Amino acid sequence: MAKDFVKSITSMEEDFAQWYTDVVTKAELIDYSSVRGSMIIRPYGTAIWENIKDALDKRIKETGHENVYMPLFIPESLLQREKDHIEGFAPEVAWVTHGGDEELAERLCVRPTSEVLFAEHYKNIIHSYRDLPKLYNQWANVVRWEKTTRPFLRTLEFLWQEGHTCHETEEDADRETIQMLEVYAEICEKYLALPVIKGRKTEKEKFAGAKYTYTIESLMHDGKALQSGTSHNLGDGFAKSFGIQFSDRDGNLQHVHQTSWGFTTRIIGAMIMVHGDDRGLVVPPMIAPTQVMIVPIAQHKEGVLDFAYDLQKKLNSSIRVGIDGSDKKPGWKFNEYEMKGIPLRLEVGPKDIEKNQVVLVRRDTGEKQFVSMDGLEDTIAQLLKDIQDNLLQKAIDHREENTHIALSFNEFKQWITKEKPGFIKAMWCEDQACEDKIKEETSATSRCMPFEQEVIADTCVCCGKKASKLVYWAKAY
Repeated sequence: MAKDFVKSITSMEEDFAQWYTDVVTKAELIDYSSVRGSMIIRPYGTAIWENIKDALDKRIKETGHENVYMPLFIPESLLQREKDHIEGFAPEVAWVTHGGDEELAERLCVRPTSEVLFAEHYKNIIHSYRDLPKLYNQWANVVRWEKTTRPFLRTLEFLWQEGHTCHETEEDADRETIQMLEVYAEICEKYLALPVIKGRKTEKEKFAGAKYTYTIESLMHDGKALQSGTSHNLGDGFAKSFGIQFSDRDGNLQHVHQTSWGFTTRIIGAMIMVHGDDRGLVVPPMIAPTQVMIVPIAQHKEGVLDFAYDLQKKLNSSIRVGIDGSDKKPGWKFNEYEMKGIPLRLEVGPKDIEKNQVVLVRRDTGEKQFVSMDGLEDTIAQLLKDIQDNLLQKAIDHREENTHIALSFNEFKQWITKEKPGFIKAMWCEDQACEDKIKEETSATSRCMPFEQEVIADTCVCCGKKASKLVYWAKAY
């Protein structure tokens, strides 16, 4: 039965894109809507996002930020106030032209991001250095009219948080930008078991309208990279466009220095592609809606179901525990919860009750063990920690095995044309012409200039001229 069940999921090695589609639908994370490129996030997918959101929201508030909410619509004239920003987003903007039967006097943009809305608001509420810093965040949906879509990774509408802050000095904005990138890295590594490379985007790849962009990049199972979170120092560009000024400590008028930073539902796509296998999802315990699923064995026998429900009640005080008391066969249940990536399965039947034990099965390794009921909560807690640690270590090992050094353009091309290209570390002369050539000839893009710089050569991998910047390159989602 297990074999037949798994046939419904395409093998990762056979067709990774189809495997991904099979997993997100069959594990009931999403369903497709009637609008191209839009997804319905089902309860299980929503529960995973809520756990990520709760962890991140807690850290955002601990770093002094407040949650607000901005409107969905942006007047066209407002969007055009910052030239670089609108040019960067123009191809992805969705416009509202009618309200009811009437044509609008001015088109409204469905927000692709909210920099201009925050800038307009900040102009009205910031007057003095005493009003600073302003540390705001919003949880919202945004719309970007993408040409090619895939659930979670790139959709017309997605969920995210976007932080927008104002500061007295450039140094304060610098600290904010790096602080929030570190928060994102912590959420990825601690909760999602996703190791990330932290660094700065090139000028070509930075956020439209930003002074510079920091990013965290992760490597998927198929050797492609995924941008997993970004933090932007906006400088004073928006402040000058919108007239956001304050009286400084000497009574002089100054423009504020701004930041923005965002983390989206695409991180669920990263979790799927880093940890998943041919049996479906593997969800890290820290964000799993159900950490342990109890499957009663021979539940028709007297006392088994009652025992299982009592056990669930006992464990639920410290662990997120589910129970399947339906009349489906145990084999179906085993496959169902493996497909959904639940970290631990707990089996208990008449013989186990008699022996004062349960059976625990790990999703990450498939290891099965008989465990005494005495101290069961502590045993489960340790196993969940072991699973979390193991998933992170496996992801680190995969990244290291698929990170290559290229000292010449020919070597670069050899690595990037492999079936699983991975990250390529190579030196760059900082000339965009070389960056463009690499993308044109290999489809690889610069992912980031890592904070931890190395000197692996003296010359640019593309043109051979003097180079001092190490860059991570990859094909990417």
